[in-house]
Amino acid sequence: MPSGLLVVGDVVTDVVARHARPLAADTDTAARIAVRPGGAGANVACWAAGRGARVRLLARAGADSADWHRAALEAAGVEPVLRVDDEAPTAVVIALVDAAAERTLVTDSGAAFRLGPADWDEALLDGMGHVHLSGYLYFSEWGRELAAVVTEAARARSLPVSVDPASAGFLREAGVARFLADVAGTDLLLPNDAEAALLSGVPEPARAAAELSAARGGGTVVVTLGAGGALAAVNGEVTVRVPCVPAVAVDTTGAGDAFTGGLLAARLAGADLAASLAAGCRTGAEAVTVVGGRPET
Repeated sequence: MPSGLLVVGDVVTDVVARHARPLAADTDTAARIAVRPGGAGANVACWAAGRGARVRLLARAGADSADWHRAALEAAGVEPVLRVDDEAPTAVVIALVDAAAERTLVTDSGAAFRLGPADWDEALLDGMGHVHLSGYLYFSEWGRELAAVVTEAARARSLPVSVDPASAGFLREAGVARFLADVAGTDLLLPNDAEAALLSGVPEPARAAAELSAARGGGTVVVTLGAGGALAAVNGEVTVRVPCVPAVAVDTTGAGDAFTGGLLAARLAGADLAASLAAGCRTGAEAVTVVGGRPET
């Protein structure tokens, strides 16, 4: 029975700057700075692989660093299918991480926003049991077209499809109604609490999840709550609540991606929804103890 996970998304070069004091205008702010491989899609793939899943990733990287990213993915146990872009550099994110381990992101999407239908090959679905789409696909025209093609191909094979909305800021710019229409054919939506509030128009996470699930014809909606754990709604009702796993955070970059990777790996292994959410919370807790968005290899 097919058991692999196909992730379609992004690879990014993360520049993580951890500063103990508030940023100071017009002068220097001391920080510990690290360069790490990242990207929402690639992070999900690496965490899922670290939890035992067989994972394949389709993404686009610039020729400037494609070899480095490919090697990092392979070291994490992911099968990388990287389309190399000779015109745009690999996407870069500068993550400013404060003393509370909370991060502010500055993003140059680069080659990631050039991933499109021309990069697709239906053979990528061979041996797969689930398809996950990074929400960043929906913030470029080529990405939206690719997401539609992949969703249709997955549904033709009766494969479930999940989507992580990825960014409340980009959602506002792209338009909530358009995003919801684009993801209507998917099975599992994985927003954080801020994204769920934006998508539903409801600030309270449980009610937001229930309303999003009802609006999606009863589909599953999982909302991550940071220190509050996670909850899931099915058929318009909240059915599962899972507490967080305590951890001493040094960097919250990629914690949501880790949650998704852990949850999807558990689902592929046969876990029910409650156990899958618990696995996601455990993985997210591990993620905040490392610098960057990937497991240590």
